[in-house]
Amino acid sequence: MDATFATGKELQKMDPVFGQLSFDDHEQIVFCNDKDTGLKAIIGIHNSVMGPALGGTRMWNYNTEWEALNDVLRLSRGMTYKSAITGLNIGGGKAVIIGDAKTQKTPELMRKFGEFVHSLGGRYITAEDVGMETKDMDTVRDVTPYVTGISEERGGSGNPSPITAYGVYLGMKAAAKSQFGTDVLEGKKVLVQGIGHVGEALVEYLTKEGAIVTITDINEEKLYQVASKYNASIYSGEDLYTADVDIYAPCAMGAIINDATVDKIKAKVIAGAANNQLADENIHGARLQERGILYAPDFLINAGGIINVYAELEHYGKAEIMTKTENIYNTTLEIIDYAVKNGMTTHKAALTIAQNRIDLRRIENAKK
Repeated sequence: MDATFATGKELQKMDPVFGQLSFDDHEQIVFCNDKDTGLKAIIGIHNSVMGPALGGTRMWNYNTEWEALNDVLRLSRGMTYKSAITGLNIGGGKAVIIGDAKTQKTPELMRKFGEFVHSLGGRYITAEDVGMETKDMDTVRDVTPYVTGISEERGGSGNPSPITAYGVYLGMKAAAKSQFGTDVLEGKKVLVQGIGHVGEALVEYLTKEGAIVTITDINEEKLYQVASKYNASIYSGEDLYTADVDIYAPCAMGAIINDATVDKIKAKVIAGAANNQLADENIHGARLQERGILYAPDFLINAGGIINVYAELEHYGKAEIMTKTENIYNTTLEIIDYAVKNGMTTHKAALTIAQNRIDLRRIENAKK
């Protein structure tokens, strides 16, 4: 049976899976179901040319299963390019568990999910994402070795969120240098949307540098807690996209730069931790460029987390993690320069460089 999906301003009829715009030549999609634990999950393996697919597991209360499928497809594709642009020899994958992480997540459900991961024999390696904690990865580790981001007590790299935030912070500084002529964020007005693990850590980095930070989140209790802790302002306007700020940092869910928001944004730099911020990479990326807004590609500047968990596979320590994460600053500047020289958006520039690396590896693999 066909399904109908909204794409831009039109409705387009597509095949349920292979016809999805976000399918983009995925190698494998695994649907996981377990009646006893209530587990309903989808694992997406986008590309394994560079190595086994590595990417976190997100637990979210999706409105529909199609929404969950589209999310895992977009996320796993993003992981392919995130690893490639960062120089990691790992492929792209992701998993989503459908449900409320606060009320439906149990150790039994996580172990059952781990069994599904294990059944793939290492083609997919999981990690922590939205709705997950380090302790959940420890539970998955009880049944499979194909998991990263486990606790330091168990030999892992621990919570990747602070490293992710550090990379976003450095990517933001690089974008600021290109847009404003300086990477000093002191006095710059920054709006952080979403103050989960990564967003809060980003607020801390910004506050320490003297940025004027405004925050927003759907969790009011967390909002007031973080505002008090870092002396940040809480956004009180009706439409956050029209906020009078220098930098907008989306750190919640994706597709927030879309037809309804792209022309409202007043910030001159967009640099945040959320995955897949552009609802349509081509249309909305080009529109931001036309409006003189510099977009720091999300899959580049939020790569600190994957660098952190990749360390468990390659057995390197904190010093190497920090060195690789700090290189996000230089890579961001290189991509901005590449985009200018080649007359393309920063997002397209990042995708092009990442795809070139994947294509080169594919040729090398074919020669072996």
